Amino acid sequence: MAGGKETPRQKMIGMMYLVLTALLALQVNSAILLKFKFLDDSLTNVNGKVAKANEGAVKGIQAQVEKNRNQAKDLVVLKQSQEIREKTKEMVAYLQDVRDKLLKNTENVKGSEYKNMSAEDKVAETMLGGKRNGLAYPMKDKLNGYSDYIKQFAPGVAPLALDAKDDPTASLDKEQKNKNFAELNFENTPLVAALAVLSQKETEVLKYEADALSELSKKVGAETIVFDKIGAFASAESNTVAAGTKYKAQLFLTASASGLRPTMTLNGSPLQVDADGRGKIEFTATPGSFDAAGNAKKTWTGTVRIRNNGRDTTFKVTVPYVVSKPVMQIQSASVQALYFKCGNKLNVQVPALGAQYKPGFSASGAQVIQGSSVGEVTLVPNSREVTLNVSSGGNAIGSQTFQVRPIPKPDIKCVVGGREANEKQGTPITAVRNLSLKAVADQGFATFLPDDARYRVTRYEVTLVRGKRPVSGFPRTIDGPDANLSDVVNTAREGDRLYIEVKEVRRLNFRGEQEEVRMSKVFNVPLI
Repeated sequence: MAGGKETPRQKMIGMMYLVLTALLALQVNSAILLKFKFLDDSLTNVNGKVAKANEGAVKGIQAQVEKNRNQAKDLVVLKQSQEIREKTKEMVAYLQDVRDKLLKNTENVKGSEYKNMSAEDKVAETMLGGKRNGLAYPMKDKLNGYSDYIKQFAPGVAPLALDAKDDPTASLDKEQKNKNFAELNFENTPLVAALAVLSQKETEVLKYEADALSELSKKVGAETIVFDKIGAFASAESNTVAAGTKYKAQLFLTASASGLRPTMTLNGSPLQVDADGRGKIEFTATPGSFDAAGNAKKTWTGTVRIRNNGRDTTFKVTVPYVVSKPVMQIQSASVQALYFKCGNKLNVQVPALGAQYKPGFSASGAQVIQGSSVGEVTLVPNSREVTLNVSSGGNAIGSQTFQVRPIPKPDIKCVVGGREANEKQGTPITAVRNLSLKAVADQGFATFLPDDARYRVTRYEVTLVRGKRPVSGFPRTIDGPDANLSDVVNTAREGDRLYIEVKEVRRLNFRGEQEEVRMSKVFNVPLI
């Protein structure tokens, strides 16, 4: 059968053929013979309607040819459709003749109730013959000759008469697979079943004709442009107008042809054209040579090619447009400068791009860490100056240069007895029992980058000094910020001094990693 989407009528015909094939495989009784009769009558009725429809299709082609002013190529198509109709009539008449001979040889009268709906021996004698000289053998050649003829107009159609080995259903049946076309369809076959087979073949012939006429009808007027769609179109100089300025536009008619199949390109690349013959222009604007106002003038070129009266005609259009330089908005705790080896978080937005903003970041002089939200980026500087480069969808947007500040040293405070030690007036001996050195980050740095401003004194030395010499057992090394100095309280005398020297301070950065802070600090606390 021909390819393509089948109509409901064609699906019904296919279903009848399946039923016919199934009934042929069953033992024949009077009830089944009546069902064959019903199938034959139904197919005959359908065939009459399909023949009328095909006749109407030829008339439709003729009307379309006349509408297109009888162009030479259209007249060829009309002649082919008329020839198909005549060939089909000849094929249907041939099948009707075989049908009449079957009825006559089985002593039945056309148009009357059948006296004998079975008559298998007479069917075999008529269709198979004694030495393969029955009507079914030349009928196979006739049917396949017709399908070969139709194939030139509707490529892909299959032969109409198949031997069992070539039939998808019969080839699976052990008892049937070695039979030829005549034996498969008419051996041990009652009259009404044989008539139904002939009706089914007539159905396929008409279906093939319908497919061929459908293909031919598509060719009529294929090269004639008829502008049957007219509408209004407006083109404005700009869709954005400032208050107090003039809005300018052009209003004009447009016309298109529903049967036209133009091909289009954008800057030489093919464009997809929709069913209405419109090509959709969409591309990402790339940066150019921006002027002082931040605008770059560009153009795109489109072509539309149509076939008219057998000739290709190409229309070309060049359309100017302006690319405006996107403005970056960078937000952070400190935009003017970054801190060295710290996680400086920035939020870079380009409002002009809206939802199309898909940022990408790179930098010189810093490590780049992309954030989880659109526009978020963390820069970790490793030089005195950092240049951040911003792109969107692979297209460069702009860059921003930052100066890099060194990390400010923390302030170390000596806390004893819950308050800061007094190096000028002295601290009571009993107050130094609990001593703690606290590393306090620069206030501005801690405000900007709290995750990088976490300091801790990790090691220091404590010495109890009497006169000019340290007391025996000192100095003592303390790991961590806190120390219990009960031994100092028990040993110290009024006038002694507590000498404290910071040996190591560490900073916990935004990654949770520790790094040593190079700094020194000493405390000289008189004891009273």
